[in-house]
Amino acid sequence: MGAAGATGLVLVALLCAGRGASGAAGFIKSPLSQKKLTEDSVELHCEAIGNPIPEIQWWFEGDESNETYAQLWDGARQDRVKINATYNLHSTSTIYIANLTINDSGTYECRASNDPDRNHLSKSPKVKWIRSQANVFVIEHPIVETSPNVTSGSAVVISCNITDPQGPVMGHMWKKGDKTLTSDKEMTEYTAYKIGDVNGDSSGVYECIFETKPPVSRTVHVTVKPHVTAYKKSEHGNEGDTGVLICKCNSYPPVSQWTWYKIINDVNEPIINGTERFIIKSSGNKTELRVVNLDIEKDPGKYVCNATNELGTDGTIVELRVRSRLAALWPFLGIVAEVLVLVTIIFIYEKRRKPDEVLDDDDGGSAPLKSNPPNHKDKNVRQRNAN
Repeated sequence: MGAAGATGLVLVALLCAGRGASGAAGFIKSPLSQKKLTEDSVELHCEAIGNPIPEIQWWFEGDESNETYAQLWDGARQDRVKINATYNLHSTSTIYIANLTINDSGTYECRASNDPDRNHLSKSPKVKWIRSQANVFVIEHPIVETSPNVTSGSAVVISCNITDPQGPVMGHMWKKGDKTLTSDKEMTEYTAYKIGDVNGDSSGVYECIFETKPPVSRTVHVTVKPHVTAYKKSEHGNEGDTGVLICKCNSYPPVSQWTWYKIINDVNEPIINGTERFIIKSSGNKTELRVVNLDIEKDPGKYVCNATNELGTDGTIVELRVRSRLAALWPFLGIVAEVLVLVTIIFIYEKRRKPDEVLDDDDGGSAPLKSNPPNHKDKNVRQRNAN
């Protein structure tokens, strides 16, 4: 059996024991010490078992000699601290601290207890809280100079340069979102990435990462004005149904405002959400216009969706066509009409056939065969020869 399988069996055994007879709390996973940079984030995880299921708390003691342990709560440190806990088969708790500062350095302690009097103000608990500690070291972020943010151009080079790293640089990496663009093992304090054309597809947040301990990263923003496209340039709907027009924008920065218009007499008339039969739903780089209870007289036409961000505005046209409810019946009615015409032609043709043609068809092959009449002339010739 592999190491993973053995670990799983041990965990199952511990959980079963925790759900059995009454037992004190015990850790099955402890937080790990970490080294972080200022402005980064840290996450610590802790798990405990026992019966009943133990409660988990997080405490902190700073590096200053006069500091004592203080309990951490969700939303502490100006809402930079987030604590998530679950109590199902056993206890799990995760503490997340964002935008680290030097003052966040210290000892973080995970405490667990299932004693009924553990939080009593006057009674002392019979069983003390069990504790598991991890140290978090926060060091100053090295200076990283980046190239200016990019808004246009082709064959554009973006770059990062690190000054006085905490340790040797063992390589570099460039990322865009979760996608790794390039990576290398060069031990230099400079790295660059080339962008072919700056447009909606190439816009976004690029991250340069220096492979040090801990890793150091900075971002370069490639920004453009919106580039709006329609999901379908022409949408169709049946009379009385709901028509849906969709536009999207894949450029960065995200769209801050979406606006819909209908072109009437070459003029863009604004569409207000919730008025008449119009419902607009916009989220980030996508917008949707719903036209309820389509009217074949009022609703067909051209609609415009406009997107705006901090660099400008762009839009596109979507055409809406409304079909009659009977439109779906026309192909069927056409087939029925063709069948009727064909049956009528056949009927008329049969009625107009000549009677003798009909008679010939009825008597064909039934008339008796006629025998040849006797040849009396040959008989007389043979009689004269005999005489």
